[in-house]
Amino acid sequence: MPASPTLRRRRLSQQMDSLRQAAGMTVDAAAKAAKKLRPDRPWSAAKITRLENREWRRLQSDDVLTLLDVYGVKDKAERDAYVRLALEASQTGWWVGYKDVLGAGAYVDLETEAARIRTYQPLVVPGLLQTEDYARAVVRGHTVTDDREVDRRVEARMMRQQVLTRPDGPRLWAIIDEGVLRKIPGSAARGQVQHLIDVQASRRVQVQIIPDSLGPHAGMGGAFVILDFPSDPSTVYLEHSISGLFPEDDVELEHYETVYDHLHASALSVEASIGYLERLLADQ
Repeated sequence: MPASPTLRRRRLSQQMDSLRQAAGMTVDAAAKAAKKLRPDRPWSAAKITRLENREWRRLQSDDVLTLLDVYGVKDKAERDAYVRLALEASQTGWWVGYKDVLGAGAYVDLETEAARIRTYQPLVVPGLLQTEDYARAVVRGHTVTDDREVDRRVEARMMRQQVLTRPDGPRLWAIIDEGVLRKIPGSAARGQVQHLIDVQASRRVQVQIIPDSLGPHAGMGGAFVILDFPSDPSTVYLEHSISGLFPEDDVELEHYETVYDHLHASALSVEASIGYLERLLADQ
């Protein structure tokens, strides 16, 4: 499985924070102790705070080892594991080549190591399930007019979808509003609807549709994605027009878990949703 630098960074920051607290030290005390051990390195409370808040890109192995000395971590295997984690957290993935259209790529990075992805979309087919023709229409619908940029965005989206074909790829459970299907442009409609049927053959991908007849429902607050990982806490992603948010509060995660459970219970079953898509295809 490809390592996710974003996930590694999150894990390392949380663990370094836990080590400091377990040692009963403030950030000021930790910085002073580190400075005493390695006076040749720049140490400050602000530096340790940035580390614990994931406000860093590359972390020197020597700095990790110095903090492990400060926090009393002596086991060689454990120390080696922290150094390896720091190295993996400083790596880059394929998405770096698409920074012009993906930005920092934090979501795409996390997506590569998720064990399960649960997404609710009230306006568009989820990116991992879009055909190239539909993706192109969606990108242009976001007022992107430059042909080269459109091509880059569509290419990046198709690259993302390779995660679903990996043997160790995530399970994807997508819930979409019925209105999403009506917004598919005619030229892309048949191919996109057929793709939503075909992609479920492996049972690793499942799609449920929220019918209009349901009326107001729990997902009216907007789209969101819940990412579950094998060994790390789940996270929520909220996409906005020019950026995305990852709420950190456990209460917020619990809220979106509850909303998703309500949507899952309210939507058509997977089998009924496939039947709906097949009827939609037959009517085109």
